[in-house]
Amino acid sequence: MATVKTNAVRWLDSRNITYQLKEYEVDEHDLSAVHVAENQGVDPNLIFKTLVVKDNTNSYTVAIVPGGKTLDLKKMAKVLTVKKCELIPMKDLLAVTGYVRGGCSPLGMKKLFPTFIDSTARNYDSIFVSAGKRGLQLVLSADDLARAVNASFVDLT
Repeated sequence: MATVKTNAVRWLDSRNITYQLKEYEVDEHDLSAVHVAENQGVDPNLIFKTLVVKDNTNSYTVAIVPGGKTLDLKKMAKVLTVKKCELIPMKDLLAVTGYVRGGCSPLGMKKLFPTFIDSTARNYDSIFVSAGKRGLQLVLSADDLARAVNASFVDLT
């Protein structure tokens, strides 16, 4: 397993941040975080999905929210102090982040965007986020994730 070196893994290694890698079987028909949680045998709220939003000023922001929850776009806009924001179209995800749906990691994107983690992440010793490819998850502490991407904890759901 140590041979898997995605951009996300390299990002953590370069910052000396401790993590574990967990592989899972990919279902091309269901890339949801809830399905990944079932596959891993963990609570869906431990699997944090990486979402990218674009606001009315055309700026991108990363939101990291529990797999069993939905990003509240009004709360996100309020955090960003903008009129509104929306999830970027799936067709734009690869060009903006360097990652595909189901394998989008908050770590090692093409650019370090402003990043916010749902505050519930701090309720757990460790959380799961994508390692940058489908079928691979990183397990690390929410505080380490926040430190790695200079994120803030806010209520996003």
